[in-house]
Amino acid sequence: MILLMQDEQQVHLIEQGEDSGDDGAPSQRQDWQASTAQLENRYQTNATIGLSAKEVKRRLERFGKNELEVKKKSNWVLFFKQFNNSIVYILAVTAIATFLLRHYPDSIVIGAVIVANAFIGFFQEVSADTALNKIQGLLVAESFVIRDGRRKMMEAKEIVVGDIISLEAGDSVPADIRLLTADNLKIQESTLTGETNSVDKIEEPIELENVPLAERANMAFAATAVISGSGTGVVVATGMQSQIGKIQSDVIKVKNKATPLMKNLDKLGITLSLAIVAIAAILFFLGMHLKIYSLPTLTVAIITLVVGSMPEGMPASVSVVLAMGTRKLTGKNAIVKTLPAVETLGAVDIVNTDKTGTLTKNEMTVTDIITLNDEYTISGVGYDASGQILDTENRVVAWKNDDKLSKLIKIAGQTSDASFHLEGGAWILTGEPTDGALTGLYHKVTGEEPDVSEIDSLPFDSEFRYSARLIQAANQRYLMVKGAPQTLLSKIKKFSPDFEGEQKWLEKVVKLSKQGKRVVGLGLQKVDDAEKLVDPAKIGKQFEFVGIVGIIDPPREEARDGIKQLRYAGVKVKMITGDDPNTALAIANQLDMGENLKAVTGPELDKMSEQDLIDNVDKYTVFARTTPSDKLKILKAQQKKKHVVSMTGDGVNDAPALKQADIGVAMGIKGTDVARGSADMILADDNFITILSAVREGRLVFDNIRKTIRFLLPTSFAEGLIVVFSILLNQIMPLYPTQLLWINMVSALTIQFAFIFEPAEKGIMARGPRNIGRGILTKFDIVEIIYVSILIAGLGMIAYNGMTALGMSHIMGSTMTLNIIIFGKIFYLFNMRNDHLVFSKYFFQNKISFYIIGILLLFQVGIIYLPFMQDIFHTRSISFVYGWIIPSITGLIVLIVTELVKVVRLVYSKKASKSKI
Repeated sequence: MILLMQDEQQVHLIEQGEDSGDDGAPSQRQDWQASTAQLENRYQTNATIGLSAKEVKRRLERFGKNELEVKKKSNWVLFFKQFNNSIVYILAVTAIATFLLRHYPDSIVIGAVIVANAFIGFFQEVSADTALNKIQGLLVAESFVIRDGRRKMMEAKEIVVGDIISLEAGDSVPADIRLLTADNLKIQESTLTGETNSVDKIEEPIELENVPLAERANMAFAATAVISGSGTGVVVATGMQSQIGKIQSDVIKVKNKATPLMKNLDKLGITLSLAIVAIAAILFFLGMHLKIYSLPTLTVAIITLVVGSMPEGMPASVSVVLAMGTRKLTGKNAIVKTLPAVETLGAVDIVNTDKTGTLTKNEMTVTDIITLNDEYTISGVGYDASGQILDTENRVVAWKNDDKLSKLIKIAGQTSDASFHLEGGAWILTGEPTDGALTGLYHKVTGEEPDVSEIDSLPFDSEFRYSARLIQAANQRYLMVKGAPQTLLSKIKKFSPDFEGEQKWLEKVVKLSKQGKRVVGLGLQKVDDAEKLVDPAKIGKQFEFVGIVGIIDPPREEARDGIKQLRYAGVKVKMITGDDPNTALAIANQLDMGENLKAVTGPELDKMSEQDLIDNVDKYTVFARTTPSDKLKILKAQQKKKHVVSMTGDGVNDAPALKQADIGVAMGIKGTDVARGSADMILADDNFITILSAVREGRLVFDNIRKTIRFLLPTSFAEGLIVVFSILLNQIMPLYPTQLLWINMVSALTIQFAFIFEPAEKGIMARGPRNIGRGILTKFDIVEIIYVSILIAGLGMIAYNGMTALGMSHIMGSTMTLNIIIFGKIFYLFNMRNDHLVFSKYFFQNKISFYIIGILLLFQVGIIYLPFMQDIFHTRSISFVYGWIIPSITGLIVLIVTELVKVVRLVYSKKASKSKI
């Protein structure tokens, strides 16, 4: 493609350049394929003198600064958005109704709940937006730029496409760059790929058209860090067009979603609201037609019906159950940022997780040693200070008595520049991960730090793929070498063409490579005492190839156990990583993530259509060589398959997926600020097993929410039914509106909170994730709500009518009926607590519920016997028999009937289970 100098054509082609083939997908051009001359032509620049100041000014005006955009949402819009849900509508209707009835304290309390919930939701959304600001802060402030032939420090935001950038060790890369020169250049790209190993960079073109982001060796990306070496390159993308900008864009595009629980509650709330309003309207017109009550009395009765039936305590109860779950998880090192996220984990059926640092220790470790005739394994996981060399029969090897092993251990210590220090009880590495693995091997086996007697050294270079160190040992000088086995073997062949061990060694290398391990060869040769410098030309002469080591980032033991238990709980664990597919599969097999594991790579995903990915996404357990955009696509495909998806990650590259997931889980220790800002939950201990605790707590939270709703609805509807029965029977209502408000208020403060202390039932993790499509209530629950409502309301009406027929005054009958409803709630609570029969070993399991019942009874004593309460709530001091014995008998009837139904249900469930077997 020829770039014409005309301004409009230049703008058009530079825009094409900035919109390059994302993640290796084909486009009009691939920068990694281009030569220096082609790049100069494409971006109208000069590799030696760079751009002119005039041209930079023109490009800045046309394309803007090298900055990441953050679209700030209006705080007022965010705040008022919190009122847009059915639960708030229910509360609002209740507040208006109580206000119209002149019960101003109730209106004030309910209104305060609405506003408080709005503020909570508002602050949660504001905190979620901090992730965008954190990403914006990743771009470097200044960088060296070559302009008009001069190298000068410039503000990074002034960099444009076509600028020539100079990079050195310690620099941060200011924009996406195609490297023109690379002198032993290593760049840490974990920001984008999530992999901690630094990447060796090259300057030569890469001929392949589709290259995964992690394998674009001649590219450098914004917000990554130069570890060593130096280089220059031409800027090919800035700001939002850079790879880090695309992550920012993906985070912006991901919309906040309602959790499965909130969707279920909204649906339930709307259904209840419409049903109650419909029944109230029908009764109002029926009452007018039949001339039941006068119009003012009928209006008050209908308002009383709405107030009594509306389960205004439901939002508060749900919030308290969620808050209790949040508090419990905090004690287990899981910090939940949004209350509904607690329950979401209980509904999750797929846990997607990064590999490095999450499933693995992020500590490169030597796990295997192979000499010409023997194979060994190394005990001790990660940077653990203790470990031993074991043979194939798992016996400890006396390595000092083995010439090859002792030489290999010494070479490992002498050729490494890495070191460790204890910090907070953990070994912290200073240096390259591969060097750290070799130093770790020496440290484990000898228990000492290597004492390097260096004369000269040759650092590792990606061009020749080995490093060497000249050392003095006793009376002999040695040249010790470590590097790619193939390179070392080829050097031996150069001096010894008849060397016959090459094929045998290569077979051993392939064996370790197939296990996903990085393979390093170690060897040495004697040199003259006069040698003072490492001479690359002499490496291989009388060279002794001592052995090879296999290095891998080992899986966490607790992750293996966590995955096992999650699979038992019906939750699939998927690995999404930027690492090599062979390495990822090896780790997945070690962690026992499933049978017949399949892996797919990012470039292979790019070839799939959206529908193909949706159809095939469940076939794969491992997704390798993925980019942030790939992660996003994978999660969306899983959600289209109706999965409830969790995403676990720690890097900037995980941010879009963390936000897209139904629940994002970030690492608290090794996780970045961006990841923590995007997530719904943070693991304070970076322990994968904590996710298992969170799933269990999520299921318990849903169980207790469901129990709360199953308890709340029939007792609320019973109050409304009393009004309905009174209208239909054309009689005085047994309960006053203030008494209905009292029942709802005192229940909201006491008895319905008993469920938050209910422990998990047996087998909670064996039953699998809940089906979010079924909603909160089952068909049986609806039947139960109907018959319990009728039962409690019917007992109240029968007792009231019977006692007043015998001469009891209306106000005394009303006081008795008030206690009948309360005792119906108390005895129904015992039935609802768990699936066991009430009088069993589980009766006293939830001791808090008995204290709560005691508090409720004290409230009832107050409303009945305190004079000022009598005036407000139309009660009178009543005898023990009428006020307490009769309500207790009616409550016992409620318990007996509901327990008999429970027995039938348990018998039916057992028969159904046996028939399935």
